[in-house]
Amino acid sequence: MATQPSGLHMKTPPPRRKRRAALWLMLTLSISLVAGTVLLSNDMRHLRTLAALSGYDLNLQVQQPEPPPLQLVEVAKPAPQLPVKIPPRLIEVPQPELAGNFLRTWRKSGPDMCETLRKAGIEMTQWRASAMGSSAYECSFQEVYKEDGERPLSSVFLIIRGDRKGAISNIRAKIVGPATDSAGRLDPSFMRVFETVLAQSHWLDFHDALSAIRELKDVRKEGFGASVVFSREFSSENSFNFIMTIKAAPGPQMRTRAFFSTGRWMPAPDNEVSEALSPIFR
Repeated sequence: MATQPSGLHMKTPPPRRKRRAALWLMLTLSISLVAGTVLLSNDMRHLRTLAALSGYDLNLQVQQPEPPPLQLVEVAKPAPQLPVKIPPRLIEVPQPELAGNFLRTWRKSGPDMCETLRKAGIEMTQWRASAMGSSAYECSFQEVYKEDGERPLSSVFLIIRGDRKGAISNIRAKIVGPATDSAGRLDPSFMRVFETVLAQSHWLDFHDALSAIRELKDVRKEGFGASVVFSREFSSENSFNFIMTIKAAPGPQMRTRAFFSTGRWMPAPDNEVSEALSPIFR
């Protein structure tokens, strides 16, 4: 009878069993790798969803880098404010001669206009209160060349009306039986009245009306708040009227006229008042 050798003896697994174990190990690793990729993808939303279904509060916070330290920036100090002085010329009443550059106005006062006409050879009276007893002031000129009793057959009449301060309201003229040349043009002695008046008004856009007046034709010109009219009378074929006036125009011209109105401005302060107002505007 044969005897068995003494001592322990380990049994080795057969080759088929070893291959099966290796296959299961590789399969398990592959499944784990795929599952981890799916759970960690899409900003770990799948992992948060699985944790929420399992009852776990998975609060993953991404550590943000610390912001750089703030750098102190020096702010420039404002320059010291100097005291403001108010020159008196800034609040002086606008000069009337400048108004003519912005709106239709008489460049001269009534007394000055009368004096200029006298220097031109038209003997105007002095600027005085109207004989009608109203508050109007006026100066006038009249010369009769021919008359039949109390009725003038040939004459010229000119009157300038305004107020006590000399502001002109209108200029009127009337000629009766004027002398003309062979071509029917107005005699220079009559024409001198209209030429002087239009020249002193400085309304250049109305100067072409002189051509119609010289030929004794009706003319009416209006523009920028003023009008010039020369027309033959209906009742007399040999009498002509002339009216030159400024009308109250709407819009910008009215606002400009209000700006140059002396009644809307205070007198300019002296230097002491200007110095007293300076601290207010510091």
